[in-house]
Amino acid sequence: MKAQRVLVVDDEPKIRMTVRGYLEADGLQVLEAGDGPSALKVLAANQPDLVVLDVMLPGLDGFEVLRRIRQTSKVPVIMLTARAEEVDRLIGFTGGSDDYVTKPFSPRELALRVRAILRRTEQPSDQAAADTTMRFEGLSLDPDSRTVRVEGKGEVDLSALDFDLLTAMASAPGRVFTRRSLLAHVWGEDFFGDERVVDVHIRTLRRALSDDATTPRYVGTVRAVGYRFLARPLP
Repeated sequence: MKAQRVLVVDDEPKIRMTVRGYLEADGLQVLEAGDGPSALKVLAANQPDLVVLDVMLPGLDGFEVLRRIRQTSKVPVIMLTARAEEVDRLIGFTGGSDDYVTKPFSPRELALRVRAILRRTEQPSDQAAADTTMRFEGLSLDPDSRTVRVEGKGEVDLSALDFDLLTAMASAPGRVFTRRSLLAHVWGEDFFGDERVVDVHIRTLRRALSDDATTPRYVGTVRAVGYRFLARPLP
């Protein structure tokens, strides 16, 4: 089987070298770029399966690189951020990243995040012909084609992790999921890090679905516990 390719974009060679070592130990092929323009060239020439992208880059910053990537590609992107305000910008960034890791970070944690996303975005080699669409009042999602349609909006674009988060909750409508259980479902049992990453993705998911947090139709908050999927299943 051909090794999956990950593009690591960071202007610090030591960081690229360290990340390369961990990813190659996991059997992945690693491409590198040290600035924004180079990243876009490598991406266009090699079509990697995932991008690890630092926010602070020379030439073009990570936000601009991400914007240009999203014009032509849905490749999963994990952003590396150094400041809390950068996380806030990511939350508000339309068509943003699939995940983020704050610096200083554990290379092993980053490698686990990479593996979790790649595992969930792999297309099955023997997809069944049966209709797998999950239908609810106002919304439908198809795990095989990884598409979501919302009443009045049509098909909506979700990041890989936002899609998996929605699917996990929709698989048990009404059930309350703690942040830890959602992390286990979406990021994997071996995830370690800040549980608030779930809150970030709930916010981007709600934004994509046009779901108002104060009067939610699809994703409800259970204070001090977690979240649940609200829409009623259709026969």
